[in-house]
Amino acid sequence: MRTFTTLDEVAEAAGQEVGTSEWLAVDQERVDRFADATDDHQWIHVDQERAAQGPFGGTIAHGFLTLSLLPHFAAEVFRLETPGARLNYGLDKVRFPAPVPVGARLRSHVRFGEVTDLPSGKQLVVHHTVEIEGPDGQVQDKPACVAAHVVLLLP
Repeated sequence: MRTFTTLDEVAEAAGQEVGTSEWLAVDQERVDRFADATDDHQWIHVDQERAAQGPFGGTIAHGFLTLSLLPHFAAEVFRLETPGARLNYGLDKVRFPAPVPVGARLRSHVRFGEVTDLPSGKQLVVHHTVEIEGPDGQVQDKPACVAAHVVLLLP
């Protein structure tokens, strides 16, 4: 776990690998709760019987479920204890290269990207590459998600 207490420390880490989160299991209960929260009950996510006959051989997690786990993964890798507010500004280029089968585990490799000076503070881009360990224990070649999370750091 890396802790950053000043905006200068954050800027000095630009371009650096910050760390890798712990593995997190994706079970059917989590997928079903996400489906309920988002009203996305597409059969490939929630109908285990039908999904077993579908293109993935079973249910898969929603891409947005994987994306929603980025704050969890980030909190396992680094802490921003800078003096001012930290605001979620958005996302740049989000992709879901591979499906996440229910029963898999995920973890994120985290890298700090660009740190840009703004009149109000700094803008930090946090790059996530979310890796999949399948139910068979094998780490897949393609990631579940690649995303750049943009954070505003106010002094």
